[in-house]
Amino acid sequence: MLTQDQTTLEITTNGQGLFEITDPVQSWIAQTGLSCGQLTVFVRHTSASLTIQENADPDVRRDLETFFAQLVQENPSLYRHTCEGPDDMPAHIKSALTDVSLTLPVGDGRAMLGTWQGIYLFEHRHAPHRRKVTLHLIGE
Repeated sequence: MLTQDQTTLEITTNGQGLFEITDPVQSWIAQTGLSCGQLTVFVRHTSASLTIQENADPDVRRDLETFFAQLVQENPSLYRHTCEGPDDMPAHIKSALTDVSLTLPVGDGRAMLGTWQGIYLFEHRHAPHRRKVTLHLIGE
């Protein structure tokens, strides 16, 4: 019989960057008692996103941050939406270019990630934020 469970994680960021959330996600899955199913991870914000990336070499995270900073300029003359600062509209664009939700298979009571894969909250704003990430698991 299929069962489902849901929770919301609160992730504190200290400004722009990739923040790994794999451990709290895996811990919550284990607490549900469900061993097989499908997990949805959803960030409830428009200026942050989610990604699955390598979690072994920190240079991968730094290179991604550098790439996105070059791809989406923080130049207020380029945007109309500037009332929340020069990083606000670029944060929305970065969020649109990445994912706000992820779907992961769950097996043996864990998200079935590859050896070097980690789940990351990608903060696109300069200021620290408290981000809400909802987890929803359906399975047995």
